[in-house]
Amino acid sequence: MRYELKHEIKGRIRVHFPMKKMSFEQADTLEFYLTSFDEIGEVKVYERTADAAIFFDCDRSRVAEILGDFSFENVTVPRTVIDSSSREVNAKYFDKIVTGVMVHYARRLILPFSVRRIFTILKAIKFIWRGLKSIKSRHLKVELLDAIAITAAVIMGDYNTASSVMFLLGIGETLEEWTHKRSVDDLARQMSLNIDKVWLVTEDSEVLTDSSEIIEGDKVVVRMGNIIPFDGEVVSGESMVNQASMTGESVAVQKSIGMSVFAGTVVEEGEIIIKVTKTEGCGRFDKIVKMIEESEKMKSAQESKAERLADKLVPYTLLGAGLTYLFSRNITKAISVLMVDYSCALKMAMPISVLSAIREASRYGITVKGGRFLEAVADADTIVFDKTGTLTEAKPTVARVVSFCDESEDELLRQAACLEEHFPHSVAKAVVDAAHKKGLSHEELHTDVEYIVAHGIASKINNERAVIGSYHFVFEDEGVKIPRGKKRLFTTLPDEYSHLYFAINGKLCACILIEDPMRREVNVVVEKLRSQGFKHIVMMTGDSERTASKIAAEAGIDEYYAEVLPEDKARYIEDAKKEGRNVIMVGDGINDSPALSASDAGIAISDGAEIARQISDITISSANLWSIVTLRDLSVKLMRRIRFNYRTIVGFNTGLIILGVAGVISPSTSAMLHNSSTIALGLKSMTRLLPDEDISNEM
Repeated sequence: MRYELKHEIKGRIRVHFPMKKMSFEQADTLEFYLTSFDEIGEVKVYERTADAAIFFDCDRSRVAEILGDFSFENVTVPRTVIDSSSREVNAKYFDKIVTGVMVHYARRLILPFSVRRIFTILKAIKFIWRGLKSIKSRHLKVELLDAIAITAAVIMGDYNTASSVMFLLGIGETLEEWTHKRSVDDLARQMSLNIDKVWLVTEDSEVLTDSSEIIEGDKVVVRMGNIIPFDGEVVSGESMVNQASMTGESVAVQKSIGMSVFAGTVVEEGEIIIKVTKTEGCGRFDKIVKMIEESEKMKSAQESKAERLADKLVPYTLLGAGLTYLFSRNITKAISVLMVDYSCALKMAMPISVLSAIREASRYGITVKGGRFLEAVADADTIVFDKTGTLTEAKPTVARVVSFCDESEDELLRQAACLEEHFPHSVAKAVVDAAHKKGLSHEELHTDVEYIVAHGIASKINNERAVIGSYHFVFEDEGVKIPRGKKRLFTTLPDEYSHLYFAINGKLCACILIEDPMRREVNVVVEKLRSQGFKHIVMMTGDSERTASKIAAEAGIDEYYAEVLPEDKARYIEDAKKEGRNVIMVGDGINDSPALSASDAGIAISDGAEIARQISDITISSANLWSIVTLRDLSVKLMRRIRFNYRTIVGFNTGLIILGVAGVISPSTSAMLHNSSTIALGLKSMTRLLPDEDISNEM
């Protein structure tokens, strides 16, 4: 597509397309297309001017090639991307604010006073009606104060003050509504599904298929730990399904044949085959938005405290105005008190602060499901890390396969991959990837597979029981024996690797050596977390004492626990909380789910198991662990901002009341200063908490 280069600096260009403006859908299409390339970073498309600012990490000629290949007709954008776009919402609220400001001041400049008076009286009716509804509901709210103040100003003939108060209240409400909707929509988009592959059930077997190819009526198998990708009906099997992403309730519900299941829910136990009833466009985005808006998880304790205080202060403001009139017999001074209230600022600034912080977190690849979890991170003194896939690389690799039988290493790897490909775990993915790189394709060799959490997988190959997993599972639970003459080979297996054991018919067939190196940033992150106030930094793993001590020493972690089960992790967290500690947990696997639920704030790695991401309160990018440092910094600064807002609101408005009662300032000045400060504080609360430089690059 043709375009004009308008501006260029290193790593960024701004281009203009040959049209007056773009539609919202065209702008979303262009943005979707550009961000689909790895070479392209952030993209900002301006539909009003048909411009695009493109950040890139490649040669500019490559960007020119990408732009040249683009056309609106040749790009297929998932319907969910268009449906969940915030572009139209942002344009709507921006226009609403600009129009409101222009109309307000144009009316003052153009219309005669007599006409403006009529407009003011008619507009005041809406605010008076709100106040009357507040009385009817038997709750004294800020709307009543607004109604009394506006009514008093109209009765006194001070129409400019009444008009200014209503104008400022309207702008404040629009800004609050805009920020809330934008933040909630951003959060909902990050919580929406992103499933590329599913297991399609055919007449002969299961086939790994692109989710985009699934149509209504197809049958899909969903195993433990996986997200249900589509709305459907259970046609085979039985499972316990966690529906927290849809209902907010974390208690799993039983699903059996004939029952409906919903996209985005997670199979906690069991295995089911569903008949797909809906693919795209099933309204999941809207359901998530509704769940977020209704959930108390969105509110931190500080935010809830501010809202309760705001409502409690209304009667005292009314009492103060009454006493002022009683002692001074001056209606102007009494109105000055009514023109100032703490409630408006408290109710506006606190939610905006929290929602803006959640939105800012998303810029760093951090998804936070509610304000109270940011507060939990700010208050935490203990952080617990899982090892595999968390402290170690998210993508472990197979270093070698050691055979303990007559089969070749490649054949044993092929059989192991056949079992492992069904389950979401970083080690399982390593085995599958190793087989794929060697071109070891296979037909399904086994019968139904069973996943035992934190242990391994059991199935049958050629009617013989096959197991793959940890030492504890294979040798202690399953009673597998080492073949005669192979004990020396077993005892000399290298210690620097994690060991995955594969056995058939009670005999060890292979040990798969997994190279699981520690993330390069762990040492720096651990040290930084200590400096941020974490008193207890803990590592827990199901690996052996030998492997655990090695990783802990490399990471600089003093407290670690080896050979632990999922319930051990959760028990440690529960015990720590009983001691009065505030605990956050970081993990990525199915076996981390109980601990993630038990903690004050559970943090999941984005590339981890689906159930971990769904159960967790926060999800961070798998790129590196520095985002935890960013999260802590952001959370602490949010709490500081909330406390600053609280002190500023109480102090400034108390000063206005005192000046009004003393007769130093008029009601109109009092109203202007109060409403202006409220909007200014709201705008300040929308600003970024962290510096413009990405903190994750500090390494």
